[in-house]
Amino acid sequence: MKIAPPGLTIDDVRAAAARLAGEVSETPCLASRTLSQICGCEVFLKFENLQFTASFKERGALNKMAQLTAAERAKGVLAVSAGNHAQAVAYHAERMGIAATIVMPRFASSVKVENTRGFGAEVVLVGDTFEDARVAGLKLAEERGHIVVHPFDDLAVIAGQGTVALEMLAQQPEIDTLVVAIGGGGLIAGMATAAKAIRPDLQVLGVQTERFPAAWNAIHDGHLESRQATIADGIGVKSPGALTLPVIRALVDDVVLVSEDDIEQAILMLLEIEKTVVEGAGAVGLAALMKEPARFAGKKVGLVLCGGNIEPLVLAEIIERGMVKSGRLVRLRVDVRDVPGALADVAALLARLGANIDEVQHQRAFTSLSVERVQIEVVVQTRGVAHVQAILEAMRAEGYDAERVG
Repeated sequence: MKIAPPGLTIDDVRAAAARLAGEVSETPCLASRTLSQICGCEVFLKFENLQFTASFKERGALNKMAQLTAAERAKGVLAVSAGNHAQAVAYHAERMGIAATIVMPRFASSVKVENTRGFGAEVVLVGDTFEDARVAGLKLAEERGHIVVHPFDDLAVIAGQGTVALEMLAQQPEIDTLVVAIGGGGLIAGMATAAKAIRPDLQVLGVQTERFPAAWNAIHDGHLESRQATIADGIGVKSPGALTLPVIRALVDDVVLVSEDDIEQAILMLLEIEKTVVEGAGAVGLAALMKEPARFAGKKVGLVLCGGNIEPLVLAEIIERGMVKSGRLVRLRVDVRDVPGALADVAALLARLGANIDEVQHQRAFTSLSVERVQIEVVVQTRGVAHVQAILEAMRAEGYDAERVG
């Protein structure tokens, strides 16, 4: 049996749940029949992207600020965050009448920056990296006397995040495996503390992106290096916390890594199948199930959709890239005679074959074809890979030299 290190207990998490009751949403935890069929296990989704600020971070931030004394509240609070923690602190500080300063790196999502400002917080953009922002933020807090609300390395914050597990196990008692994203480790440390106390036999697995594998390194004695950026920016943390890492070592059964492609696919699946928008960090649990189905076969798996704050343009790009990968958006190259009506004939044929033209490029100069011929490139919407193959075969049967590009 795994035993939690001293410092945080199930009683702390339960006390946090009492403080949060009625102040944050008790989000649904629902079974997904379609994802269960695809993944070969029973999948339950905890919709933390339905919190008011679209992330679980409200739980820890509020639990911390709710315990501040009147004198501490008067000093104001400061948080350093690239996004979700910033919005959580700003929103609940405004509700509680506490002045909030949020320090964010200059690369922070414009959506998250504007949302944070919208809650009345002073936003300070500084530094090209999160570490730059962290150093500047701690200095500013010391100069102004603000109370720092840490995004993960604080027992009150960790306890608040742990309430996610209390809710999940109450809503879906049959869950036997929890799959949780790891950045700084606050969410998984709190959830593992609660879950293992309630159900010692329950398995807790962490997920990180291959680009920020610090917790994986710690568990596996690895030496993988961190990169500069990831689509899962909410877990793009180069090292877990001093308080969270011992809990991860003691209570988390394993940590797995997923790629950027895995995460993109999971975001798109959740959008298409569950009709829910998640950010990269919110999709890594499903990405892990898709990457290692044998590990989860037959299990009852709880996934936390921990955040839904994703840039609309990023989401649009993921959708388009996903359509390309699935064959629903393809580029075709057709060699035709350079005569009037040739383009119209190609368009008419594609229409008869059920392909919807999205883009057309008529190329004369940049081609090695003879001067009496022309190359047409069309981007078309299709029903998938089989439909694309049928289109190509039909075009070739009509005498066209047609091929798929890319």
